[in-house]
Order: sequence, then structure tokens, then C-alpha cells
Amino acid sequence: MAADPIRLNWRQMTSASGPVPHSRHGHRAVAIRELMIVFGGGNEGIAEELHVYNTATNQWFLPAVRGDIPPGCAAHGFVCDGTRILVFGGMVEYGRYSNDLFELQASRWLWRKLKPQTSSNGSLPCPRLGHSFSLHGNKCYLFGGLANESEDTNNNIPRYLNDFYELELRPGSGVVGWNIPQTKGTSPCPRESHSAVIYSRKDNRKPKLYVFGGMSGCRLDDLWELDIETMTWNSPEAKGVSPLPRSLHTANVIGNRMYIFGGWVPQSENGDSAPAQENQWKCTNSFSYLDLDSMEWTMLMADSSEEKVNWPRPRAGHCAVTVGKRLYIWSGRDGYKKAWNYQVCCKDLWYIDTEKPSTSSQVQLILATTNSFHVKWDELPTVERYLLQLSPELPVSPCAGKPAHLSELSTQSSCISPYAAPLHLLQSGLSYPQNVDENAVSQVSPASCIFPPEHKVDTCHQKSSSGPVSQNSTPSSLVKTTATDHSVIGTKITLTEKQALSSGTVELNGKLQDSPGTNAAGPHTSSNLNDVHALDIGILTPEVSASCIVSSAQSMVTQQRIKNETSRTNGALVRDETSQTTLSTQREATGSTSASHTSEKVMSQSKNSLANGQVTEKSAVKNGQRKWYDVGIFQTNSAVVSHFFVLPEANQGTSGKDADAPCYTLLKKHGLSPGSVYRFRVAAINGYGIGSFSKICEFKTCIPGFPGAPSSVKVTKSADCVHISWETPSSPTGNILEYSAFLAIRTSLPEAQNQLAFMKIYSGVKTSCTVTSAQLANAHVDCSSRPAVVFRISAKNEKGYGPAIQVRWLQAEKT
Repeated sequence: MAADPIRLNWRQMTSASGPVPHSRHGHRAVAIRELMIVFGGGNEGIAEELHVYNTATNQWFLPAVRGDIPPGCAAHGFVCDGTRILVFGGMVEYGRYSNDLFELQASRWLWRKLKPQTSSNGSLPCPRLGHSFSLHGNKCYLFGGLANESEDTNNNIPRYLNDFYELELRPGSGVVGWNIPQTKGTSPCPRESHSAVIYSRKDNRKPKLYVFGGMSGCRLDDLWELDIETMTWNSPEAKGVSPLPRSLHTANVIGNRMYIFGGWVPQSENGDSAPAQENQWKCTNSFSYLDLDSMEWTMLMADSSEEKVNWPRPRAGHCAVTVGKRLYIWSGRDGYKKAWNYQVCCKDLWYIDTEKPSTSSQVQLILATTNSFHVKWDELPTVERYLLQLSPELPVSPCAGKPAHLSELSTQSSCISPYAAPLHLLQSGLSYPQNVDENAVSQVSPASCIFPPEHKVDTCHQKSSSGPVSQNSTPSSLVKTTATDHSVIGTKITLTEKQALSSGTVELNGKLQDSPGTNAAGPHTSSNLNDVHALDIGILTPEVSASCIVSSAQSMVTQQRIKNETSRTNGALVRDETSQTTLSTQREATGSTSASHTSEKVMSQSKNSLANGQVTEKSAVKNGQRKWYDVGIFQTNSAVVSHFFVLPEANQGTSGKDADAPCYTLLKKHGLSPGSVYRFRVAAINGYGIGSFSKICEFKTCIPGFPGAPSSVKVTKSADCVHISWETPSSPTGNILEYSAFLAIRTSLPEAQNQLAFMKIYSGVKTSCTVTSAQLANAHVDCSSRPAVVFRISAKNEKGYGPAIQVRWLQAEKT
């Protein structure tokens, strides 16, 4: 089946913070995770600085580089291998080209000049500019470019090249040397300012180098393919309408498509074969892609000189990088209707989403109360917003049931679903963002819901920033960390038929290994398995302990499956299942010129899932299809849910009409009820549209009168035991009569296989307990996410036991 055509919806990034680079052309850029790293180019002179743009925070910064810093250059080779960047050749001043090779270790911002071995015939690539430099595996492939035959830099005698070299790299750092491979078939003609990408076809997985266009006395539109395994050149036949002949364009591979944007094209539509027409050129903003599996061209936008709100203006010599499925372009020269000696450079930054977002993770519970939930989900890269929906079950009467006492060892099975994962992890041997207090516990950012949608595109990229990035620091995104290693507890526990356990999860570290290639110095060091470190999740406490700090969310995740009225319990019930309904094609969000327009589209898509009046089980499920109600569209990946929105009955059945897109401020709010079950799902939104909804989770609001979960759990290890302490629930609801603590243990019971079994290790009025080494010897190490020993602690008042807090004490992974 053919892929869906791309939505033509470019977005311009504005209001960037930090030192924004001067406009230029002939520069190059690569991406390391969410960072776009720009080097070289120029307008009035060649730029020497290395600039970094954080696509997630809309911030530019100048890293403090050191080592063998290269001179500024333009039209050079620039490739990225992990966190190291290689620079080859380019123009260092007018008429003088280079064949020097430099390496940048971006994790330390350390430059190093490399001296590769010569090829078997003793030659090195000659100095050049406008060549292609492509990476595959442990080799870089150099093709073509422009050399200067004159020794006098003021007397430039150009020579187009079509020589082909491969550069073998050493793992991590350094290179072996150059080699001239023996190629077969007819090679492409000499050229410069062409594009080259590497792609492995789906049918045979063979890597191939694709060269398109360039300049060789006239501009070219030919396509060449090199089989890297057999080193055979050929010129494949491509279907569709190929782009105009061009040079100084960009080519980027996303999925199986090679996207071509901009460049110099002939002024005349009949081509520029005549030398007299070489002055008849112009810049273009045309946009095409080549399907590298079917070898078919698709024109997304022909050349246009008109100023458009949602389209970059014509340009050449710009840079382009991909972050996920998103394509960014920055700067370049605008040569449209300009004389040869007067070029104007663009300074704008644009992006386009080439696919819908991937499926969101399940909604995870942080905190449940009698009439609200605090929920979160994993953050997705290059996403603008999230649509959160719920579907209610039949409300439960508060007197219908209450949680039973926790047994010392339960054997009946029931279901547990994922719990909210850590939001920020402090780990030994890691570098930290400069705007984070290393000795403090970060607070969860409040959910930002839009009522009505008024969010501008540029601000959504600043949601994870709490301050300017230091220009002299290493960004934390370049250091290997587990800060985004969102743990998911997907295990099952065993409880008796009338028992239930609501729990939040707190993770505590045992031993954490230093990340390779990072500085081991940091605020936390660990050489002992029993040392613990700080982990922030959910609602956080202000205390910091040198031995161990866990700021626990008073989250409640019930593991009792709802079977009938009498088995319903206090706290939040969670059940996972695959979403039964997703947005159909006609209800998908289409591209728009603003994020608020996208929000209206999404609202319009969800109209069919809204109902009027009291929401019950019958209204939530109609004609075999569950009805979904919007909670809101959120900028961040968390939300406090106390209500949802109901569309008036008169507006039912009008889905997909832009004019009728509802505004949240005009919709009826419906609050959450105590002791009631709600299903949740979430979908991500980007400039292309709305992604698929996540799997469904069910949460249950608390029944009034029961105590909340204990908070601020701390675990410390001594020579022969473990000490656990906690604080009284923030909402005790009466006098706390006692606490109970449980330890997950190994069991051989057949009915408890693939489920957690718990043994009571403490019952009393004190807010602390000791776990003996004998008890720990029987502990089960839960490996559903990261290896951990699991504890649960709950409080009891006159009505009975409330939800428990779950503590995952992280252990070192076996090597």
C-alpha cells in the first residue's frame, strides 16, 4: 500500500532564546538527539563559531570548545557518528580550499586534528569544496567536489571532481586512513554542490549511496546509485516527475523517502544547457521526495516566488537536519532576482513533520483523590501537544465496598497496570544541566491545559526549559543518562478475592554504573551496591537526605479487577486493554498554519465521542462503541483531571466541520465522582496530524473517609539490614491506627507464577521499620522494568486501610 502523501504544513520557529547565529550560506549541520549543531558557512567572511540549537527548548547556545579548533570553513563535509563529528575540507578563505580532517567529541566539546594514513597509492584527497561526505557503519564516503588548479588564490581555475574515497574510522575516536575502492560500472560525471545520502532498501537491506544533482558547468538533475557492498555504480530509472536541475540543495532521508528542498535552479524552464543561461538562475523553495523503495518521485510543492505564511521562501546553500520524523532547515542565501554580486541570506528556521506522531504510552497514575486524578504519560520527541480523553464507567456508591486488610501472603491473582515512571533521575557519574540544583529535588511541572487553544508554535518548544543554557557547559542531552528511562511496572500481584491494594511507585537506586565516556565526578558517587540515590517522581517532598531520598507521589493504583459491585474498592483501579476506537481518516487533524488551528481540528475530530447530560455506563457505551470525552489538549505530558467536557446534544453529528469546531470554554464541564472508574487514553499531536491513541488504562477515584498513602519514603542500608521510614499521609482523614509494610518475596506457588506475592514485614504505629537480612534473602527481584526489590506501605484509620505506596529499590543489573 502506498504511503499517505505528506501534509504541506511548514512551521516557522520564532522567539528563540540565546545567541542566534548570523545568517549565512555554505554552512553544514548535523543532529545529535534533539540538538542541531551548525558549523561554518558565511556571508561577510567565513564563520568560525560552533553553534548549537536545542529543538526541544527553542534555544541557541555557544559551547565552550577546546583543543585543535579548526579554522572557519564553508561548503565542507560534515557527518555525525554517535556523539563525534567529523569535518573534512571546504573553503577556508576565497580561492583557498582545504583537505584537513578534524574530529569533534561533542560530549566534551573537544576538537582534535586527525592525520589519516594515505591510500594504497600514497595519495590523499586533494583540497576541495562542495563535495559530499557520507557515513555508513565505520566508513565515510567522499565523492566529487570542486578543486582549484591555480596556485594563486586570486586566480581561481576550477576543476570539477568525480573521485571516490572511503575513510575508515576507529571505534569511538580517531581514524585509520583513506582508501580508493575499485568501483564498477559507469561513474557519475564530475560535479560539486550535489547531494548524497545512504539508504538500505527494505527488500534486500543492502546499503546504497544515492547522488543527486549538482553543478558541472551546468546544473544537473541526474540520479546515481552506488551499491556499497559491490561498489557498483548505476543510474536507476525513477518514475514520476523529477525535480528541476539544481545545486546547493539539501537531501535528507526520513523513513524510505529522500526529501529534496531548495537550491539553485535554472531561470528558464527549458534547462540551462546553454552557457549564456548560466546567469539566468534563481533560488527555489520547491520540495520533493523520492521513494527509495519504489524509485518514484513525488512533487510536494513546485517552485513559488510568492511569500507564504506556512512555507519557507526560496533559498540555496542552507542546512537541513532530521530530528525523528521532523525536518528542520535554517538560513541559506536568497538569490531570487538578485545580481551575482549581491546575495541576501535568510535567517529563519523552519520545520515540517513528515509523519504523524508515534503511538503514545499508556496514561500513568501519579495521584488519585475522591474527585480527581494526577496523571502523566511518556513524553514523545517533536510533539506539539497531547489530546487526553476519558470514558466513564457506571459510578460506584461510596458505601458499596471498602478495602480489606492486607494479608501476609496472598495467593489469588489480580491485575496490576503500569504506574507513573520517574520524571528526573540523579545518578552517579553524570553531568547535569546548569539550571538544575543538584542538591534539590525537582518539582513536577504543572500541567498546561489550553482552554481555549491559544498556544503559539514557538512556545511549545520551550516547555522543558527552566532557564537559559550556559554557553560554557555541556548540554545534558549529549551525556548518556537514564533521565528519560521511564520505568514501567507491568507485573501482577496476588491478593485474596476481597482484597485490593492501591499503590503509587517510588524507585530507589541500588548501584548505578557510570555511563561510558562520561565524567565520573558528580554530586552522588556510589561504589557500594547498598548506596542509594535520589529519584524524583510525581508529587515531590522538599527534604533531601544524603543516604537516600524518595519524594513519593501519593498515587494509587489498585490491582483488584472489578468483577461486581461488592468487589469494588477504595483507590484507583487500573486495567490495561487495547483501545477499541481510534480516529478515522476523515477525523484526523489536518495541517494548519497555527497550533491553535490544529487544536480546533482535533476538537472537531472528537465531537462524535461527546455526549450531553449525566454520563453513565449506558451513555459511555452506545451501539457497542465506547464514547470518549475530551479532558483537554495539553502542552506537557502530565495533567490534573477533575472534569471532562460534554458537547451539547444539538451539536452532535457535526464532526469534521471546521466552522463547528467547539471551544472548551463554551462546553459543559462534567466533574469526576468519588469511587468511580474512568478509562483514559492519550494521543500526540504534531504539525502532520494526530497520532494513534494509546492503550487504555482504568483508574478509580477514592472513596471518602479512607486515609491516603504514606509519603516521603526513605530507604537506607546498614551492615545487616535495611531501614525504611515514611511520613504520615498528607490526607490522613482521621486518626491513623497503624501502618503495614510488605515485601515482595519469591514463591513457588503455581497460582502465583508471573505475579508478585507479598509478605508482611511490619505492622504498628511507628512510621519506620527494619527489614532483616533474613527477610531480604527471600526478596523477589522484580525485573519487569529495571531490577528492583519491591516494598509496599499503607495506612489504616477507623474505616480501614487506604491505598499503599509502592517502593522499587533499584538494584545493579547483572553483567
